[in-house]
Amino acid sequence: MKDRSPDLARSVSPCIAAATRAAARRLTQLYDEVMAPSNLRVTQYHLLSELERWPGSSPTVGELAELLTIERSALGQTLRPLERDGLIKMTRDVSDARRRLIVLTKAGKTALAKARVYWASAHAAFEAYFGETALADLRTTLRGIAEDPELLTTFMQERKKL
Repeated sequence: MKDRSPDLARSVSPCIAAATRAAARRLTQLYDEVMAPSNLRVTQYHLLSELERWPGSSPTVGELAELLTIERSALGQTLRPLERDGLIKMTRDVSDARRRLIVLTKAGKTALAKARVYWASAHAAFEAYFGETALADLRTTLRGIAEDPELLTTFMQERKKL
C-alpha cells in the first residue's frame, strides 16, 4: 500500500470499528465509480453474485442476510430496487408460505455478467495498489472478523467484566 500525502486529513481515533467502516465506505465509493456503466452498485453486484453461487434452491431472506452479515431490514432495502428492475424475484416457499425466497432472474444473470467485467477492473486496480499478498491477508482477516463465531463470545465476555 502506498503512503498517503501528509497534507490529507487523517483520523487519530483508535477505534477499529470506525476505521473499518471508513475503509468500507471508501472502497464502496471507488468500486461504484468504476462499476457505474454497469448500472449496478458494488453492494448489488455482491448480492447478485451470492445468489448465483447459492447451492441448491434459492435462499430465504434470512439465509441471505446471515450470509451477508446484514440486518434483514437493510437487506430488504437493497432487494427492493433489484426486484423493481426485474433482476430478482421474491417468491413464497411452497412448503412454508412464511418463508420468502429470493430468485435470481434471467435479467439478473445478464446484469451480473455485464457488471462482472467492471467489478474485475475495480478489483484489479485495488490489488495493483494494495499488493496481491497484502490483499489476500486482508481478505482473510476481514472474513475472519465477519464469520468467526468466537468473536461474539470474546465480546460478550468483555461485556460481563463491566
